[in-house]
Amino acid sequence: MFKRILVPVDGSSTSMQAVDKAIVIAKAFGASVTVVCVIDPYPFTGVGEDFGYGQSEYLSAAMAEAHRSIHDAESAFKAAGLATEARIVENRVPHEGILDTATDLGADMIVMGSHGRRGLQRFLLGSVAQRVLSHADAPVLVVRG
Repeated sequence: MFKRILVPVDGSSTSMQAVDKAIVIAKAFGASVTVVCVIDPYPFTGVGEDFGYGQSEYLSAAMAEAHRSIHDAESAFKAAGLATEARIVENRVPHEGILDTATDLGADMIVMGSHGRRGLQRFLLGSVAQRVLSHADAPVLVVRG
């Protein structure tokens, strides 16, 4: 039923809970797994030296965190006897990067964590999981943290 599972990770404990669920599903269906980490665009605008330096620092830190997140997820899949493919998608809004990756792969399931934000926090920060749910062509399993 499920042959290609996409698992977005962000280094949070919630995304690792999604990895645990994806392991069970991948084993049950003999599915291949791709782990993806999406790096947001540089969040600040400006001009001059400070802009370039800040952007470079941001991208360096974001790339290091993406590699850690991917490594942690791959280690969990490997410990469960499952091979994974990994992708880092740069300079994308997270939900768009996840959806585009799912389309590119032909993923037939997305397993992802949700931080369960409510009220003002959800309004201000948004919900990547909600946006993925709203636009995905494949089934989405949302694991709440």
